[in-house]
Amino acid sequence: MIVNPGPNPPLTYEICIDDVPGALAAERAGAHRVELCADLFEGGITPSLGLIETTLRAVDAIRVHVIIRPRGGDFVFDEYEVAAMERDVIAAREAGAHGVVIGALTPEGDIDRPTIERLLAAAGDCSVTFHRAFDMTRDPFATLEALIELGVHRVLTSGQDSSVLEGAPLIADLVDRAAGRIVVMPGGGITARNIERVIAATGAHEVHFAAGEVSESTATHRNPYPYMGGALRQAEYARRVTSLGGIQEIVGATRRN
Repeated sequence: MIVNPGPNPPLTYEICIDDVPGALAAERAGAHRVELCADLFEGGITPSLGLIETTLRAVDAIRVHVIIRPRGGDFVFDEYEVAAMERDVIAAREAGAHGVVIGALTPEGDIDRPTIERLLAAAGDCSVTFHRAFDMTRDPFATLEALIELGVHRVLTSGQDSSVLEGAPLIADLVDRAAGRIVVMPGGGITARNIERVIAATGAHEVHFAAGEVSESTATHRNPYPYMGGALRQAEYARRVTSLGGIQEIVGATRRN
């Protein structure tokens, strides 16, 4: 277990991942928890049940929280998407996931309380994080109080800004307002160069980050003409994967004297 020097409580590190090797890298680097997603290019959507089960079987000393989000885009969901999320929460819980990561908003930018209550009921005893839908709400302080009232355990936020550094003043205010009633977890743009500043500026004790690197495909036969996606194209023979060294660098930055 990683313990910070000095009087401050130890930090909890959550790594955003999208495959089993990413979970193993996070575990090896000393992280405490992963947020398991699919399609990080879209900001993370619900992973398959097969990936959830395989990840849980592969790791021993790290907690696995599963994002429940049916698609990219906004966080205003129709009745069919809500029904799918409810079923996905139950499936993740029954597979043994330690937590779920949820979020839903009204068109006006408030919490969709009926949907969140429904997903919380489906989660049972699982830990529940409200994801960065929080950053799209119109009143962050009212939203924070609503999440506390609903019994959500933590909220992931960039401080409603482009990164945690820009959003640090709001995150610090949220940490103060929360007063231990809910965990406020900064996430969005955390690096080895800025993590100490983020912690000092916000007073947070949990942090969320990704650590990616480009991995070339092992395919030796390559057809350069077809693309499997849409007009916004990523390389077909390279992908971003979680970097063990990247995680270690960020975690290590908080252990320097």
